[in-house]
Amino acid sequence: FQSTMASFSAALVALLLASCAVAAAATTFDVGDGHGWQTGVDYTAWTSDKTFAVGDALVFNYTSKAHTVTEVNKSGYDACSGGNSLSNDDSGATTITLTTPGVHYFICDVPGHCASGMKLAVTVTVAGGSTTGGTIPAGAAGGSLLPAMSGLVTAAAGALIVLAPF
Repeated sequence: FQSTMASFSAALVALLLASCAVAAAATTFDVGDGHGWQTGVDYTAWTSDKTFAVGDALVFNYTSKAHTVTEVNKSGYDACSGGNSLSNDDSGATTITLTTPGVHYFICDVPGHCASGMKLAVTVTVAGGSTTGGTIPAGAAGGSLLPAMSGLVTAAAGALIVLAPF
């Protein structure tokens, strides 16, 4: 019985370490790098060398109330219209955690800004975020480690419950 328990414990530790590696893989992207979220930045070029994955975060830094970060569907993106927005913020520091794969669209809904190029489309993959160009560690600059840490806490609690009688 002890041999079986030791094998089970080793497997549980391996699972815990694997979940830590996955949590550490999330990347936080500072949109526009040093330019931030403003007019006059080519966001298509900014995304060209980046890979976005579920769990990654986009950090938009901009002048509060002077711009918005408005998540829209493709038609809203193409038309530069935030009329049917999925979310909207004008606080000056907006962090969006990418929770689903697919293309996510963001615009500035201030009149004329989107038409001047203040729009961003990111294609999000299921896994495999990149650490190239303009990235900062997860949790920095307003990024959140909460989703990643919840898996770690759950695994640790499970280990304690299983190992407690021994």
